[in-house]
Amino acid sequence: MAQKPSIPKGTRDFGPVEMARRNYIFDTIRSVYALYGFQQIETPAMENLSTLMGKYGEEGDKLLFKILNSGDFMRDVTEENIRQDSTNRLATRLCEKGLRYDLTVPFARYVVQHREELTLPFRRFQIQPVWRADRPQKGRYREFYQCDADVVGSDSLLNEVELMQIVDTVFQRFGIHVCIKINNRKILTGIAEMIGQADKIVNITVAIDKLDKIGLENVNAELREDGLPEEAIEKLQPIIQLSGTNEEKMQTMREVLKDSETGLKGIEEVEFVLSHLSSFNAQLELDLTLARGLNYYTGCIFEVKALDVEIGSITGGGRYDNLTGIFGMPGLSGVGISFGADRIYDVLNQLDLYPETVTTQTQLLFINFGEKEAAYCLPILAKARQAGIRCEIYPDQVKMKKQMQYANAKQIPFVALVGENEMNEGKVTLKNMETGEQQMLTHEELLKSLID
Repeated sequence: MAQKPSIPKGTRDFGPVEMARRNYIFDTIRSVYALYGFQQIETPAMENLSTLMGKYGEEGDKLLFKILNSGDFMRDVTEENIRQDSTNRLATRLCEKGLRYDLTVPFARYVVQHREELTLPFRRFQIQPVWRADRPQKGRYREFYQCDADVVGSDSLLNEVELMQIVDTVFQRFGIHVCIKINNRKILTGIAEMIGQADKIVNITVAIDKLDKIGLENVNAELREDGLPEEAIEKLQPIIQLSGTNEEKMQTMREVLKDSETGLKGIEEVEFVLSHLSSFNAQLELDLTLARGLNYYTGCIFEVKALDVEIGSITGGGRYDNLTGIFGMPGLSGVGISFGADRIYDVLNQLDLYPETVTTQTQLLFINFGEKEAAYCLPILAKARQAGIRCEIYPDQVKMKKQMQYANAKQIPFVALVGENEMNEGKVTLKNMETGEQQMLTHEELLKSLID
């Protein structure tokens, strides 16, 4: 017996029910983005590796899916290259392209490449899959969708405020209770300066960003491995574990960072965003352990946690002032957010929050009794579809029992029966599959009953 086919770990198939639910997620997010004036773009699934490498830090580079060059990809590789080259260097010889890791770096490339066509500030949204060579686990996939919104060409913190309003609106529509966590990379830079480890800012942010996943002891162990002295790690502890209201945390950090111009600037930016969101009901929390490990963030950073489900962040983002500079366009600031559609899908499934109307299932099935009956039904089908009724006709003339089983299996609520009597009277018998009730109706009555 042939082996049953399978799909790669960390990927999933989605059937009709799942796709109806996923489209509900995409359509909800898309509609909110449109309310705020964002325009949709798309970029290729694969980018040149030169576009992707070095933009996500060392850990991010390891998670890039690289695509072997077409043809004889070993043609220009010598035995000496194989022996002496590092893994990344060898990969660049064998692979010129890779699958995109996120939508932000390709967007930065897009902005630079199409600069002359864009009106700044440019508000774009993008809903497409991304790929990461990560270890698959609950809530973490190798292929998943991101739903991004970014504003480039504006330094105003009003952009951060509006993006948080978008987050709040989207999750209100989904009915998911969330906490929006906020921090600022300038605050983290100030903390690194305060403990005398300014040159270790990347190591510090990467480590403390894992606090929720690996715990405080393991974070400290990682900091030691990165070369931070015990004295610096000790100074970091009260900051990592800081508690209280947002106002109390800000007051404490103002004192801690009083000698850091960069750190104080970060506090001012967070205070601006929080104060402008104070009239909203969103749950906002200043979280000094939030680091968003990606290297390109430079200002406010955000992460959203679902309160009623144990799962990782379901939305994230932040300000990046230097991203387009790596593609030859310095000084163009941007800020963006990304909804994790796959994790939102899992949360909605666990909490059973989908509306009953989310399905796109067939509403009405016409039973096929024969060639004449089918010909009679086709114009009625056309009128029903014009009226927005989702309907189909069973394509084969088989026993009625089998056609009814088909309707039950697809949970079709109504079937239409057309025989000699119905054709002679110019009518259709409509059967309610739940109650078993049947009534003979004119074509117009049939359509009205299903629309009502």
